[in-house]
Order: sequence, then C-alpha cells, then structure tokens
Amino acid sequence: MIKKKSKNDVRVRIHTRIRKMLKGTTEKPRLAVFRSVKHIYAQVIDDSTGNTIASASSNEKAGIIKAGGNLTGAKEVGKLVADRAKEKGVKKVVYDRGGYLYHGRVKALADAAREAGLEF
Repeated sequence: MIKKKSKNDVRVRIHTRIRKMLKGTTEKPRLAVFRSVKHIYAQVIDDSTGNTIASASSNEKAGIIKAGGNLTGAKEVGKLVADRAKEKGVKKVVYDRGGYLYHGRVKALADAAREAGLEF
C-alpha cells in the first residue's frame, strides 16, 4: 500500500521550498509564522546573525492576548509583534507564511501587522 503523507510533512516540504527564496537581513528581517490548533506564534528573525529581534504569541504568560487559536487572536498577535518590532527599529520585513496557505489566521496576522505599521 502507498503510505499517505501527513499534512505536516507536506507543510514542512512547502516551507523548505519557500525558505530557499526568503532570507531575512538586518535591514529587512523575516516575519515567520507558526500556527497550531490552539495558538499562533510570530517571530521577527535576522537570518544573517540568527537572532530573533521580536516575538509574540497567543500563548504568552503575561495574559495580554485573551483569544488563542482564532482570527481575533491572530490579529492581536500581529499587532503585538509589529509594535515590538517597531520598538527595535524594524520597519520593513519579509513575510514567511511557514508553508501554510495565505488564508484565515495567517492572513489575519499579516493584515494586522501591516495596519500596525510594518511594511511587506
């Protein structure tokens, strides 16, 4: 029998293909997104040094974000990561959707980050 690949295996393969083209620099770091069933995570990463400049998630201990794995939670995470990145002096980023479709929570996070002042 042919063994079916899991959705995560397919996503990881797509993500590696995307990452061949996307590189975050010091001037224009990479905004990487990871989503699980319950939460969504975002990081602004400088790939030339390997440092995370800013990060936000719906799973933070401070309890800033009330919603978890839904559209409102993704919008709040997008605003929060954009504000934290702007505090560090980042205005332009490259969006890395992490192998997910640009739809739903992934799109909501990107739109909220754009509204908060990040350019990509």
